Amino acid sequence: MSAEGKVAIVTGAGSGIGKASALALMKIGYAVVFAGRRKEALDAALAEGKAFGRGLAVPTNVGDPASVKALFAATKEAFGRLDLLFNNAGIGAPAVPLEDLPFEQWKAVLDTNLTGAFLCTQEAIKMMKSQQPRGGRIINNGSISAHAPRPNSVAYTATKHAITGLTKSTALDCRKYDIACGQIDIGNAATEMTERMKKGVMQANGTIEVEPTMNVQNVADAIVYMATRSEDANVQFLTVMATKMPFIGRG
Repeated sequence: MSAEGKVAIVTGAGSGIGKASALALMKIGYAVVFAGRRKEALDAALAEGKAFGRGLAVPTNVGDPASVKALFAATKEAFGRLDLLFNNAGIGAPAVPLEDLPFEQWKAVLDTNLTGAFLCTQEAIKMMKSQQPRGGRIINNGSISAHAPRPNSVAYTATKHAITGLTKSTALDCRKYDIACGQIDIGNAATEMTERMKKGVMQANGTIEVEPTMNVQNVADAIVYMATRSEDANVQFLTVMATKMPFIGRG
Protein backbone atom coordinates (compact mmCIF):
# COMPACT_ATOMS: atom_id res chain seq x y z
CA MET A 1 0.00 0.00 0.00
CA SER A 2 2.16 2.85 -1.28
CA ALA A 3 1.35 6.49 -1.94
CA GLU A 4 4.76 7.62 -3.17
CA GLY A 5 4.63 11.06 -4.74
CA LYS A 6 1.29 12.00 -3.20
CA VAL A 7 0.73 15.00 -0.94
CA ALA A 8 -1.63 15.38 2.03
CA ILE A 9 -2.70 18.17 4.36
CA VAL A 10 -3.84 17.17 7.86
CA THR A 11 -5.38 19.83 10.08
CA GLY A 12 -5.16 19.55 13.84
CA ALA A 13 -1.98 17.56 13.26
CA GLY A 14 -0.08 18.55 16.39
CA SER A 15 -1.59 15.84 18.59
CA GLY A 16 -4.18 13.10 18.88
CA ILE A 17 -6.00 11.82 15.83
CA GLY A 18 -4.39 14.35 13.51
CA LYS A 19 -0.85 13.52 14.52
CA ALA A 20 -1.41 9.74 14.40
CA SER A 21 -3.03 10.01 10.98
CA ALA A 22 -0.36 12.30 9.56
CA LEU A 23 2.41 9.94 10.67
CA ALA A 24 0.54 6.92 9.27
CA LEU A 25 0.22 8.67 5.90
CA MET A 26 3.93 9.51 5.90
CA LYS A 27 4.76 5.86 6.54
CA ILE A 28 3.08 4.82 3.28
CA GLY A 29 4.76 7.50 1.20
CA TYR A 30 2.72 10.68 1.47
CA ALA A 31 4.44 14.02 1.85
CA VAL A 32 2.38 15.50 4.67
CA VAL A 33 1.70 19.11 5.64
CA PHE A 34 1.05 19.30 9.38
CA ALA A 35 -1.37 22.17 10.08
CA GLY A 36 -2.56 23.44 13.45
CA ARG A 37 -2.44 26.31 15.91
CA ARG A 38 0.54 25.23 18.03
CA LYS A 39 3.89 25.57 16.24
CA GLU A 40 5.85 23.66 18.88
CA ALA A 41 3.48 20.68 18.73
CA LEU A 42 3.54 20.67 14.92
CA ASP A 43 7.33 20.78 14.82
CA ALA A 44 7.56 17.92 17.31
CA ALA A 45 5.06 15.79 15.37
CA LEU A 46 6.85 16.47 12.09
CA ALA A 47 10.20 15.53 13.66
CA GLU A 48 8.75 12.09 14.45
CA GLY A 49 7.77 11.66 10.81
CA LYS A 50 11.03 12.78 9.23
CA ALA A 51 12.33 9.21 9.39
CA PHE A 52 9.54 8.15 7.04
CA GLY A 53 9.60 10.87 4.41
CA ARG A 54 8.92 14.48 3.52
CA GLY A 55 6.79 16.87 5.51
CA LEU A 56 6.12 20.48 6.37
CA ALA A 57 4.72 22.19 9.47
CA VAL A 58 2.50 25.23 8.86
CA PRO A 59 0.95 26.98 11.87
CA THR A 60 -2.66 27.64 10.86
CA ASN A 61 -5.89 29.01 12.26
CA VAL A 62 -8.44 27.13 10.15
CA GLY A 63 -11.18 29.59 11.07
CA ASP A 64 -9.30 32.46 9.44
CA PRO A 65 -9.56 32.70 5.63
CA ALA A 66 -6.17 34.38 5.22
CA SER A 67 -4.45 31.74 7.35
CA VAL A 68 -6.06 28.93 5.34
CA LYS A 69 -5.03 30.51 2.03
CA ALA A 70 -1.46 30.75 3.34
CA LEU A 71 -1.53 27.05 4.29
CA PHE A 72 -2.51 25.96 0.80
CA ALA A 73 -0.09 28.37 -0.84
CA ALA A 74 2.74 26.93 1.27
CA THR A 75 1.69 23.41 0.28
CA LYS A 76 1.69 24.27 -3.41
CA GLU A 77 5.05 26.00 -3.17
CA ALA A 78 6.66 23.09 -1.33
CA PHE A 79 5.12 20.14 -3.14
CA GLY A 80 3.34 21.42 -6.25
CA ARG A 81 0.04 19.61 -5.75
CA LEU A 82 -2.47 18.19 -3.25
CA ASP A 83 -3.94 14.68 -3.28
CA LEU A 84 -5.59 14.43 0.15
CA LEU A 85 -7.10 16.79 2.70
CA PHE A 86 -8.04 15.45 6.13
CA ASN A 87 -10.28 18.04 7.81
CA ASN A 88 -9.57 16.96 11.36
CA ALA A 89 -9.17 20.15 13.42
CA GLY A 90 -11.86 20.45 16.07
CA ILE A 91 -12.63 21.75 19.54
CA GLY A 92 -15.42 21.40 22.05
CA ALA A 93 -17.13 23.74 24.50
CA PRO A 94 -17.66 23.40 28.25
CA ALA A 95 -20.38 20.90 29.14
CA VAL A 96 -22.99 23.38 30.34
CA PRO A 97 -26.77 23.49 29.80
CA LEU A 98 -27.67 24.61 26.29
CA GLU A 99 -29.32 27.80 27.50
CA ASP A 100 -26.18 28.81 29.44
CA LEU A 101 -23.61 28.37 26.68
CA PRO A 102 -21.93 31.75 26.00
CA PHE A 103 -22.17 33.01 22.44
CA GLU A 104 -18.38 33.32 22.30
CA GLN A 105 -17.99 29.59 23.04
CA TRP A 106 -20.63 28.70 20.44
CA LYS A 107 -18.90 30.82 17.81
CA ALA A 108 -15.44 29.47 18.60
CA VAL A 109 -16.59 25.88 18.08
CA LEU A 110 -18.38 26.72 14.82
CA ASP A 111 -15.41 28.71 13.52
CA THR A 112 -13.03 25.80 14.06
CA ASN A 113 -15.14 22.71 13.44
CA LEU A 114 -17.38 23.85 10.60
CA THR A 115 -16.10 27.07 9.05
CA GLY A 116 -12.55 25.72 9.23
CA ALA A 117 -13.51 22.58 7.31
CA PHE A 118 -15.43 24.66 4.77
CA LEU A 119 -12.54 27.06 4.15
CA CYS A 120 -10.02 24.23 3.78
CA THR A 121 -12.37 22.37 1.46
CA GLN A 122 -12.72 25.42 -0.76
CA GLU A 123 -8.97 25.82 -1.11
CA ALA A 124 -8.46 22.09 -1.65
CA ILE A 125 -11.00 22.06 -4.48
CA LYS A 126 -9.29 24.99 -6.16
CA MET A 127 -5.96 23.15 -6.12
CA MET A 128 -7.27 19.72 -6.98
CA LYS A 129 -9.40 20.72 -9.96
CA SER A 130 -6.62 22.73 -11.60
CA GLN A 131 -3.64 20.39 -11.13
CA GLN A 132 -2.40 17.65 -13.42
CA PRO A 133 -3.32 14.90 -13.01
CA ARG A 134 -6.59 16.39 -11.79
CA GLY A 135 -8.53 15.34 -8.70
CA GLY A 136 -7.98 14.20 -5.15
CA ARG A 137 -9.73 13.14 -1.97
CA ILE A 138 -11.15 14.97 1.04
CA ILE A 139 -11.88 13.21 4.33
CA ASN A 140 -13.91 14.99 7.02
CA ASN A 141 -13.73 14.10 10.68
CA GLY A 142 -17.33 13.72 11.80
CA SER A 143 -17.94 12.01 15.14
CA ILE A 144 -20.31 9.66 16.88
CA SER A 145 -21.91 13.03 17.68
CA ALA A 146 -22.82 13.28 14.00
CA HIS A 147 -25.38 10.55 14.81
CA ALA A 148 -26.37 11.17 18.44
CA PRO A 149 -25.50 13.91 20.96
CA ARG A 150 -24.03 13.71 24.39
CA PRO A 151 -25.75 15.76 27.10
CA ASN A 152 -24.72 19.42 27.15
CA SER A 153 -22.85 19.33 23.82
CA VAL A 154 -24.96 21.52 21.55
CA ALA A 155 -22.12 23.39 19.81
CA TYR A 156 -19.98 20.33 19.10
CA THR A 157 -22.95 18.18 18.10
CA ALA A 158 -24.40 20.85 15.81
CA THR A 159 -21.09 21.20 13.97
CA LYS A 160 -20.67 17.47 13.53
CA HIS A 161 -24.17 17.09 12.10
CA ALA A 162 -23.32 19.97 9.77
CA ILE A 163 -20.09 18.25 8.72
CA THR A 164 -22.25 15.45 7.31
CA GLY A 165 -24.01 18.01 5.10
CA LEU A 166 -20.66 19.44 4.03
CA THR A 167 -19.43 15.94 3.20
CA LYS A 168 -22.46 15.11 1.07
CA SER A 169 -22.45 18.45 -0.75
CA THR A 170 -18.73 18.23 -1.45
CA ALA A 171 -19.03 14.67 -2.75
CA LEU A 172 -21.86 15.71 -5.06
CA ASP A 173 -20.48 19.02 -6.29
CA CYS A 174 -16.97 17.72 -6.90
CA ARG A 175 -17.69 14.61 -8.94
CA LYS A 176 -17.08 16.64 -12.06
CA TYR A 177 -13.58 17.48 -10.83
CA ASP A 178 -12.63 13.87 -9.96
CA ILE A 179 -12.59 14.79 -6.27
CA ALA A 180 -14.01 12.27 -3.78
CA CYS A 181 -15.21 13.23 -0.30
CA GLY A 182 -15.96 10.92 2.60
CA GLN A 183 -16.44 11.11 6.36
CA ILE A 184 -15.04 9.20 9.30
CA ASP A 185 -17.12 9.13 12.49
CA ILE A 186 -15.00 8.34 15.54
CA GLY A 187 -16.01 7.23 19.00
CA ASN A 188 -13.72 7.42 22.04
CA ALA A 189 -10.24 7.30 20.53
CA ALA A 190 -7.73 7.57 23.37
CA THR A 191 -6.30 11.10 22.99
CA GLU A 192 -5.86 14.20 25.14
CA MET A 193 -9.49 15.10 24.39
CA THR A 194 -10.82 11.84 25.85
CA GLU A 195 -8.77 11.81 29.06
CA ARG A 196 -11.87 12.92 30.96
CA MET A 197 -13.59 9.65 30.08
CA LYS A 198 -11.32 7.82 32.52
CA LYS A 199 -12.96 9.84 35.31
CA GLY A 200 -16.48 9.45 33.96
CA VAL A 201 -18.71 11.45 31.64
CA MET A 202 -22.42 12.23 31.79
CA GLN A 203 -24.80 9.77 30.17
CA ALA A 204 -28.23 10.44 28.68
CA ASN A 205 -29.93 9.38 31.92
CA GLY A 206 -27.90 11.86 33.96
CA THR A 207 -25.51 9.36 35.56
CA ILE A 208 -21.72 9.67 35.36
CA GLU A 209 -19.99 6.63 33.89
CA VAL A 210 -16.43 5.74 32.89
CA GLU A 211 -16.40 4.97 29.17
CA PRO A 212 -14.11 2.57 27.28
CA THR A 213 -11.67 4.03 24.77
CA MET A 214 -9.66 2.57 21.89
CA ASN A 215 -6.10 3.03 20.67
CA VAL A 216 -5.89 6.05 18.35
CA GLN A 217 -3.89 3.97 15.87
CA ASN A 218 -7.19 2.34 14.87
CA VAL A 219 -8.29 5.72 13.54
CA ALA A 220 -5.01 6.34 11.74
CA ASP A 221 -5.29 2.94 10.05
CA ALA A 222 -8.85 3.80 8.97
CA ILE A 223 -7.67 7.09 7.46
CA VAL A 224 -5.00 5.22 5.50
CA TYR A 225 -7.66 2.81 4.25
CA MET A 226 -9.93 5.62 3.11
CA ALA A 227 -7.06 7.54 1.53
CA THR A 228 -5.75 4.64 -0.52
CA ARG A 229 -8.87 3.48 -2.34
CA SER A 230 -8.61 3.43 -6.13
CA GLU A 231 -9.82 6.55 -7.93
CA ASP A 232 -13.09 4.86 -8.86
CA ALA A 233 -14.00 4.15 -5.20
CA ASN A 234 -14.95 6.32 -2.24
CA VAL A 235 -15.57 5.38 1.38
CA GLN A 236 -18.54 7.70 1.87
CA PHE A 237 -19.04 7.05 5.59
CA LEU A 238 -17.01 4.96 8.02
CA THR A 239 -17.52 4.57 11.77
CA VAL A 240 -14.75 3.37 14.07
CA MET A 241 -15.44 3.27 17.80
CA ALA A 242 -14.46 1.65 21.05
CA THR A 243 -16.16 -1.74 21.07
CA LYS A 244 -17.88 -1.30 24.42
CA MET A 245 -18.66 2.41 24.39
CA PRO A 246 -22.32 3.13 25.24
CA PHE A 247 -23.47 4.24 21.80
CA ILE A 248 -25.44 1.31 20.43
CA GLY A 249 -28.58 0.72 22.47
CA ARG A 250 -30.89 2.82 24.63
CA GLY A 251 -29.44 5.20 27.21
